[in-house]
Amino acid sequence: MPEMQGGENLLYLTDEQLRQGIEAMFFAYRGFTADPDRILETMAYGRAHHRAIHFIARGPGTTVNNLLNILGVTKQSLNRVLRTLVADGLVESRVGTYDKRERHLYLTEEGKALERRLSDAQRARMRDAYRAAGPDAVAGFRQVLEAMMDSDMRRCYRAIRERGE
Repeated sequence: MPEMQGGENLLYLTDEQLRQGIEAMFFAYRGFTADPDRILETMAYGRAHHRAIHFIARGPGTTVNNLLNILGVTKQSLNRVLRTLVADGLVESRVGTYDKRERHLYLTEEGKALERRLSDAQRARMRDAYRAAGPDAVAGFRQVLEAMMDSDMRRCYRAIRERGE
């Protein structure tokens, strides 16, 4: 049976070991979002703006409905975020060529510059962590993250990866 450092059996983790993992994830998430949060705070934006910018950058021309599915938020919530990003000149919304009801989203040059700043900060933190942990830990980490996703989220995540968005 696979064992963790210190000999804990991976198949029979105690509640205390699971609690430690949950806390580690909580603090890692705080660290992962800290750098972008500092950048966004100067612009009066939050994490919802960051997530929208990230996925629009990953799939230029994505529709509002697709973004709703990816983010798992309400239309009202997303519209509030998009209205701000469009008004501030970071996102451009274009009417669909085939379906006039669709709105396709693109980052403007200013939006692309902000996305680069936000992603550069997170990539640096992720790169340092991956280097410190090593390739086996990186592969294991990805497996754990995918295993934690609901099946619908996992399909969405894999579809985005396959498209190269």
